[in-house]
Amino acid sequence: MKDPYQILGVERTADEAAIRAAYRKLAKKHHPDVNPGKKDAADTFSAISSAYELLSDKDRRARFDRGEIDAEGHEVHQQRPYYRDAPGHERYEASGGFSQEDLEAFFSQAFGQAGRRSDWGATGRAMRGRDMQYSLTVSFIEAATGVTRRLSLPDGKTLDVRIPPGTDDGHVLRLRGQGGPGYNGAPAGDALIEITVAPDPRFHRDGDDIVTDLPVTLQEAVLGASLEVPTIHGPVKLAIPPGSGTGTRLRLRGRGIRQGHQFVQLQVVVPPGDEPELAAFLKEWSPKRPFNPREGS
Repeated sequence: MKDPYQILGVERTADEAAIRAAYRKLAKKHHPDVNPGKKDAADTFSAISSAYELLSDKDRRARFDRGEIDAEGHEVHQQRPYYRDAPGHERYEASGGFSQEDLEAFFSQAFGQAGRRSDWGATGRAMRGRDMQYSLTVSFIEAATGVTRRLSLPDGKTLDVRIPPGTDDGHVLRLRGQGGPGYNGAPAGDALIEITVAPDPRFHRDGDDIVTDLPVTLQEAVLGASLEVPTIHGPVKLAIPPGSGTGTRLRLRGRGIRQGHQFVQLQVVVPPGDEPELAAFLKEWSPKRPFNPREGS
């Protein structure tokens, strides 16, 4: 994987908010659901998600910045040099594994001075596991209706994440006990999962209501029609009343999120190209109730 900073398009000094904003913008743009037919969309989105998972974790980001892990989170082997105390009394560092100093530094960094290896066995202090932060992108319909998604973790484990109906973009779910392990019998930390909702070109959300635009022909608007309309629960038939126009708003009761509704806004579309019969008719046609649609605008 390339440098995660380059993938997200942020500086190495970017703060958490900037990294989160960059990820959300790219995730919405490159999500496979909004790029049907593009073969590289899934790979691009996967790279964006992996980059964010690394940089949104403070500890892993710090280790990456120090060169201890690569962009995929794998340990970087570092050759440890040997040094000489005095002639005939050489000391060597092992090229792999942990030295005594490594272990003491690890416990000191993770748990403070009380966590140094020499102190840990003596105090036996119980400490709750660390909370772990992850990100998960779902489609608009999945967020609206609810779904269970499987999240693959960097260590190869998986979590089944239940997305409640009506989940908002940016909402953080807490899975208790699914974070880092506790020590000396203390409970594990939690998994904090930030949800990004990919946009859907057919729908947008207004609270628990769903709004969609429906293009109709001039004939359908004037004479009325029965048309199939997409909803988050599947397509339904909608009666278009005669004499409808652009901006006419029709309600589909109970077709929104939870107890919300779906509102369908009509957009009258004039046929492309020449229509000589229609043009000839309009030249001779005079409405019974003349009106000016620009009055008051």
